[in-house]
Amino acid sequence: MSTTAVQPSNLEIHPWSEHAQRLELMLAAAVPAGFPSPAQDYHEDRIDLNRELVRHPEATFCVVAKGHSMVDANLHDGDILVVDRSLQPASGTIAVCVLDGEFTVKRFTRRRDEVVLVAENPAFPPIHVGPEQDFKVWGVVTWILRKADRK
Repeated sequence: MSTTAVQPSNLEIHPWSEHAQRLELMLAAAVPAGFPSPAQDYHEDRIDLNRELVRHPEATFCVVAKGHSMVDANLHDGDILVVDRSLQPASGTIAVCVLDGEFTVKRFTRRRDEVVLVAENPAFPPIHVGPEQDFKVWGVVTWILRKADRK
C-alpha cells in the first residue's frame, strides 16, 4: 500500500499504513474543562493512538478537508479526517462522498427514498441526490484531528 498522497479534485487522501507501529503516549487522569480541581502528579495509563483512532487499518485513510461547508460541525479547512471505508453510513453521520466524480464531505442523511447531503454551514444549501446522478459514499468520518492553536 502506497503512502504517497493522492489529490482527487479537492481532497488529499493518505492511506493508513497496515504496518503502523504502536504510538503510545501517557494518558493522564481526566482534566476538568470547567472549574479547576487539585492537580494530580501521576499518569494513570498509556494510550495507543493507532488502536484508538483506527478500527480497520486496511480500510482507513486520512483526508485533508478543504473548504468551509462543515464549520458548524466543527470541521474546518485543513483539518485531518480519519475515514473508514469499511463502515456503512447511518443517517446523520459525516461522510466523504463522491457525487458525479467530485469528492465532498457532508452530513449523510436519508429521507424516505432520497439521499440528501447536508452542509453544516447555512451559506451552503443541501444537495438532493437524484437517481440520474453518479453517487457513492466513499467512507465514513470517524475522527476529526486539528492542531489546538489553529481555528
